[in-house]
Amino acid sequence: MSKPTKSQWDFGELFPTEATRKVLSVSELTAQVRSLLEKQIGSVWVSGEITNLRAQSSGHIYFTLKDAASQLSCVLFSREKVPHRELLADGQKILLQGDVTVYEARGQYQLIVRAVELQGVGALQIAFEKLKQKLAAEGLFAPERKRPLPKYPQRIGLVTSPTGAAIRDVLHVVRRRNPGLEIILAPCRVQGEGAAAEIAGAIRSLNEFAIRNSQFGIDLILVTRGGGSLEDLWAFNEEVVARAIFESAIPVVSAVGHEIDFTIADFVADVRAATPSAAAEIITEGVFASRQFVESLVRRMMQAHPRKRLDESLQRLDDLQAGLLRSGRQGVRERLVACNNLVARLRQVRPKQLLKQRREVLKVARHRLRELAHARFKDLKNGLAATEARLRLLGPEQVLSRGYSITMDAATGGVLREAAKVKAGQKLKTRLAKGEVLSRVEK
Repeated sequence: MSKPTKSQWDFGELFPTEATRKVLSVSELTAQVRSLLEKQIGSVWVSGEITNLRAQSSGHIYFTLKDAASQLSCVLFSREKVPHRELLADGQKILLQGDVTVYEARGQYQLIVRAVELQGVGALQIAFEKLKQKLAAEGLFAPERKRPLPKYPQRIGLVTSPTGAAIRDVLHVVRRRNPGLEIILAPCRVQGEGAAAEIAGAIRSLNEFAIRNSQFGIDLILVTRGGGSLEDLWAFNEEVVARAIFESAIPVVSAVGHEIDFTIADFVADVRAATPSAAAEIITEGVFASRQFVESLVRRMMQAHPRKRLDESLQRLDDLQAGLLRSGRQGVRERLVACNNLVARLRQVRPKQLLKQRREVLKVARHRLRELAHARFKDLKNGLAATEARLRLLGPEQVLSRGYSITMDAATGGVLREAAKVKAGQKLKTRLAKGEVLSRVEK
C-alpha cells in the first residue's frame, strides 16, 4: 500500500479536542472509599493497645487502638451492649471485633466496635474478680471457718519451689527462731502451666501423709512463693488451689508475693502472711516468745536471789545513811544562810532612818498639796472673773448704754419688735440706760 502523500502545508490539527475525564468531589470519593472498605473488609477482629480514650456525656467512647507501627481510630457507641466497657482504659491491651468504615466528615477510616475482650493483666484481673465472687458466695472465705494455728508447732509441711527464694527465707527465719522445728517439703512449681495442679497436689499429699503417719502428724501447712507480677502469681489464683486449701484437714498459712499482693489462696487460707519471712515468724512466734520468756525468767530468778536482795538492801541502807547526813548538813547550811540574809536586810532597813525619810516625804507632800490647792483656787477665781466679764458684755445694760432702748407692753411686759403689732391707745414702757419712760400710742 502506497503511503499517503502529505502536503507541505498539512500541519495536522493544531487544537485537538480535550481528552474526556471524570472529576469526583471529595464527598463522592470518600463515599466510594467507604463503600469499598465496608464491602471488601467489613467485620474484623483486631488487637492492640488503647490510647487517647475519651468517654463522652452521650455514653459514646472514642479511643485509638495502636501497636508498634500503626494506629486505628475506634468508636464504641452507647447502644452497643458490650461487657467490660467500664474497664476500658489507656494502656489496656485489648481484642476488638467491629466493622471497618469511614467517618466521612473527616475522611478518616475507623472501626465501629461491636465486641470487646480484654487481654493481659486486664483479663486476668477480671478472672480473679469472678472467681473471688464465686468462692465467696460458696463460703470459702467465711471467717467462722478459719482455724487457729497451733502455738507450738513441731512439724510443718512446706509447699513451694525447692529452688526459689521463698524456701531460703523461710529456712533462715526458722533456724534463727526455732531450730528444732521439723519441715516436710512438698516440692512443686509455683508458676507456669500446670503449676496450680502441682500446688494443689502437694497440699493433698501432705494431708494424706499426715493420715498415713499419725505418729508424725503435721501441725500446719505453709503455701508460699516470692514476689512477682500478676501473671507470675497466677497459679495461686486458680480454683483447684483454692479447693485444695479449703478441703485441707490441716490449717493452712498462705504467704504469696509481697505485702501488696493478694491471691485467692490468701482469702481461703486460715492465715495470710505478707511475705514468706513474715509467715515463718508467725509460725515460730509461740516458741520464740516462750524462749524469750524463759531467758528473762532466769534473769529475774537471779535478780530475786536472797543474797542479791540482801546485798541490795545493805547498799540501799548505806545510801540512805549517807543521804541523811548530807541532808542534815545541807539543812544547817541553808538555815545559816537565811539567818545571815535576814540580819543583812535588817541592817539595811534601819527603822529610825526610814521613819525620818518618810516624815520628810510627808512634809514635802503637804507643801506640794498646799501649792496645788492655791494654784487651783487662783485658776478658778480667774475663770469666774472672765465669765462675769463675758456675761456683762452680753447683758442688755451694755446695749442700752450705747443709746439703744427696749420698748415693752406696759401691761404684760412683753418686748415689742414689730410696729404692726401695736394698737392705738396701748400703753408702752420704754427702758433706757438710766430709767424708764411711760407712753401711749397715737397711731
